[in-house]
Amino acid sequence: MTKEKSAVVNDEMPVEKGDESLKPGYVRDYISGVAVKANPEEMEAVQVFSQRLVEDYGYPKSHLQTRPQYRVRKSPSDGPKTYPVDIAIFRGSGRIEDELYLLVECKKKNRKDGVAQLKIYLDMSPAELGVWFNGDDHVYLRKIHKRSGAREYHELPNIPRYGQRIEDIGLFKRKDLVPPSNLKAVFRDVRNHLAGITTGITRDEALAQEIINLLFCKILDEQETAPDDMVTFRAGIDEDAKDVKKRILGLFEKVKTTVYDDVFADRDTITLDAESVYYVVGELQNYCIMDADRDAIGGRL
Repeated sequence: MTKEKSAVVNDEMPVEKGDESLKPGYVRDYISGVAVKANPEEMEAVQVFSQRLVEDYGYPKSHLQTRPQYRVRKSPSDGPKTYPVDIAIFRGSGRIEDELYLLVECKKKNRKDGVAQLKIYLDMSPAELGVWFNGDDHVYLRKIHKRSGAREYHELPNIPRYGQRIEDIGLFKRKDLVPPSNLKAVFRDVRNHLAGITTGITRDEALAQEIINLLFCKILDEQETAPDDMVTFRAGIDEDAKDVKKRILGLFEKVKTTVYDDVFADRDTITLDAESVYYVVGELQNYCIMDADRDAIGGRL
């Protein structure tokens, strides 16, 4: 019997149905199963975030589109869709335009250019949320329509899990935390982001120590919070960054004086600015670090 072959779309390789072999230089897309070129953008960003959406955030693969790529228009008046989107998330498995919920742009650009491109995609689509992720850094955006017809974009500490409201970001009970699918990638993201924006900390060792201090706060919170209680290590969308840092500093006092007093000295503190602490907490709050792969925790930050 003759095997049916799939069409070639952009960088996709034609793959015979039922044939699981891959040519050198290709990787099988996590969502669609289609073979795509294993370039840095795919390996470090698209595939990493696709897996994160499914395994960490709980989005069904049936609600995601990667290959063929979903496209948005150049302008509201355009008929044909032009711009390819790396990952499109829909509210339903039908994956129709009116149910487009979240767009992920993974081009290897700097933060400024990547966010500018993401905003164009959001402007030209019904999606409410957007993510720019290049494997080293990320931004989460929410699009808000004003009564005047204008649009505003607000940065979020994270994106909602599947079934969660945007307003509920950060409102986690201890039992809601999930093991990270790739904690090393999360740490790399956090480290690279902080290295690019943090003032007053120039050495890698000092930056790593700041992250370790926050990690101890996270672990202590997981250990001492009852399953049905709200975690302390959290950052909500409407919270002031200074309030989040104050709460985390309270955790760190307990870390260094009563639980891990053999690890920390009384003079130790968290010197990251409030916005940076808010960022790190927002990135880690979804996870149960205690359930992570031990190698990921022990790996280099």
